[in-house]
Amino acid sequence: MPQSIVGFFYEGYNEFRSPKKARYFTNLSRQRYPLVDPSLSFLPNCESLDILDSCNGLLLCRCWKVTDPKTLDYVVCNPTTQKWVAVPATDWSSMVSVARLGFDPAVSSHFHVFEFIDEESWGISEDELDGDCCGRIETLAIYSSKAGAWKYQTVEHGRFSIPKNSVSTFFNGILHLANLFECIVAVDVEGANWWLIDVPELPYYADCIGGIFPSQGRLYFADSDGSKLSIWVLEDYVTGKWTLKHNVSHLQLFRTKYSSYVNNYEVISIHPEHSLVFIVGGVEKTLMSYDMDSRKLCFIRQLGSESSQFSIFLMILEFGLEFGQQWFR
Repeated sequence: MPQSIVGFFYEGYNEFRSPKKARYFTNLSRQRYPLVDPSLSFLPNCESLDILDSCNGLLLCRCWKVTDPKTLDYVVCNPTTQKWVAVPATDWSSMVSVARLGFDPAVSSHFHVFEFIDEESWGISEDELDGDCCGRIETLAIYSSKAGAWKYQTVEHGRFSIPKNSVSTFFNGILHLANLFECIVAVDVEGANWWLIDVPELPYYADCIGGIFPSQGRLYFADSDGSKLSIWVLEDYVTGKWTLKHNVSHLQLFRTKYSSYVNNYEVISIHPEHSLVFIVGGVEKTLMSYDMDSRKLCFIRQLGSESSQFSIFLMILEFGLEFGQQWFR
């Protein structure tokens, strides 16, 4: 199903402003509509709201309750149609750092929420914590909108942790996340099949996390070694084989005009249908696009120095937007 990028949700934080945190939406479409309200005012009232993930036109949000600010519900919504559904929290949701969304309207009208519960949140005693893998994921909780319930799966497929800001991708019924141990963690919607796939090259910085993105029916990995940007394609899950699709030196990418971005940029997305890479760089968080075919970098706009936590929002076809009306409000 053809897709195009409507724009990006992102957050800004300023301790001298009230409220300190604000949400924004940058519209990249050539149409005036659909307009998206970044405040998501159509959602139920809550003490605070965090956008955790997005997948094929839907957003996963965490809503802290007004009646008890320490408790929450998840909400999955479509900001274009302003339809939403509440997902009950687990006993660990308030402690979980990483929750992600899986939704593919070409396959099903239903979605899945993945909650990665680390060993400390799960309740493992301090003297039994894994000292070599801080924040090791102990249990995966998966919510199915079709079943209307959570299921739990003990992680027995290797030791790994997942950073809060790890970019996720739901592709061919499999959720993929990059972690800090030079691998991609992948799991299906049943939690039955797992893959730990080595990344094609080690990151330049020890705490740097590469991005993994679906595009043109393939899975791409974007990374920098300090001198160039490389884009890889995953060929095989079992062997972990990657093929280099594209690389470009930082000198050629940013040239003189944006040379200060060389050590201060990140790839936030790749267009789902075209060889177009979206980059944010510099102190003022300049949003740019890079065409891998023409090797041209285009300035889009400055998002501002307060900008953080970029989240892609994909527009799907009209019939896809109508999926799930039986459970959306």
